[in-house]
Parts: sequence; structure tokens; C-alpha cells
Amino acid sequence: MTNKPIRRKPPQHVPDTKEKLTLYVTLMVSTTLCISVLAMVIAFMLGLWAKEVDNAEIFKMISPAFSTLIGGMIGFLSGIKLMQNEDTKKEPKC
Repeated sequence: MTNKPIRRKPPQHVPDTKEKLTLYVTLMVSTTLCISVLAMVIAFMLGLWAKEVDNAEIFKMISPAFSTLIGGMIGFLSGIKLMQNEDTKKEPKC
């Protein structure tokens, strides 16, 4: 009768507080971006079919805000990702 070794699960990575915070902030920013983009697209669509509103005026008002919001959020998310990659490079490898 041979004794078979007991198979154990490999240790899993436990995220630290900084990783949890980064994940939470990233999810919050992504959710805010989605909600804002949906609201602006709805405003675009309502403006297109409204008879009393000039389409050119709607696009003049919303386009800069739309571009600023998208650019800011994408920049923020990419900055978080770059900082996260930079932190993993600094850790010494065992």
C-alpha cells in the first residue's frame, strides 16, 4: 500500500489595501464615465428629434463637455494603470 501525497492548492495572491483601493477607484471612475456618456448620448438623441431645438446648437453646447469628460476620465484611468505597473516593477523579485 503506497501513500499518495496530499494535493494542496497553490497559495493565492491576497490583494493589499493599495490594490483594493485602486480597483475600487477604477470601478467608480468607469461607472461614472458610463453613466455620463449615456446621459450625453441621450441628450444628443433627444436634441436630434426635438422640433424646437436647432441641432447645431445642441452639438455646439455638448461637444466640448463630451470631449473634456471623455479625455479626463480616460487620462485618469490610464494614469492609474501606469502607476500600478510602475509599482510592480519596483518590488524586488524573490
